[in-house]
Amino acid sequence: MGELRIENLSKTYRRKEGWNTTRLLHVFRNISFTVEDGEFVSIIGASGCGKSTLLSMAGGLAEVSDGAIYVDGNPVTGPGLDRGIVFQEFALFPWLTVLGNIAFGLKSKGVPQRQQMEMARKYVDLVGLNGFEDYFPYRLSGGMRQRVGLARALAIEPAALLMDEPFGALDAQTREAMQTALSNIWMKTRNTILFITHDIREAVYLSDRVLVLAGRPAQIALEQKIDLPRPRNRFDPVFQKYELDLERAIGTH
Repeated sequence: MGELRIENLSKTYRRKEGWNTTRLLHVFRNISFTVEDGEFVSIIGASGCGKSTLLSMAGGLAEVSDGAIYVDGNPVTGPGLDRGIVFQEFALFPWLTVLGNIAFGLKSKGVPQRQQMEMARKYVDLVGLNGFEDYFPYRLSGGMRQRVGLARALAIEPAALLMDEPFGALDAQTREAMQTALSNIWMKTRNTILFITHDIREAVYLSDRVLVLAGRPAQIALEQKIDLPRPRNRFDPVFQKYELDLERAIGTH
């Protein structure tokens, strides 16, 4: 586990308009926040506000225009095994089994083969896929594939876990089940998680804190601590008040 720190982060795109004109598109500007060791923080906001771009920058997959990102005090300059990433797309290797997919990152870390399988089985158990170790992805449901993706990201034991709308492609029932599963897993592991979602209820259910990105260029319009015991009751009046407050924060910017 570790600390993820964002300092004065900005993202600007240059667009050519005609032969001699360049237009600057400022996605977000001077964003700063810290995800503490073992904390679960979600970012929500309207479509196009830069949520996924920010996470890609934290993952070292997108260029930083200005500012800096640190994991445990070390600057992020590109992809690295100190960060695990789970995307909305399942991104599994179709030629590898569940165990093979989970163990893939361990091989990159230089973990001996026997230990790879031992660790992969540990994370199979953690995400509730016992009995499916030898299945290939095409035989799994969407929720099960996303569990494999989560296990693969966790298996490398990253300092921070980055999740970009990981349940966005799932049906409502499966999505809610995966939220419960992730919450239970997080309570066991206490990983440092930065979670991107457009679903306010999902953010309230999962997070210690929720950040609202709004405006153009986007900035942090609200930082809301979610002071509720876990596991959380989605029908709790306090839970629903958090939802309403966050909805208003998005709608008024």
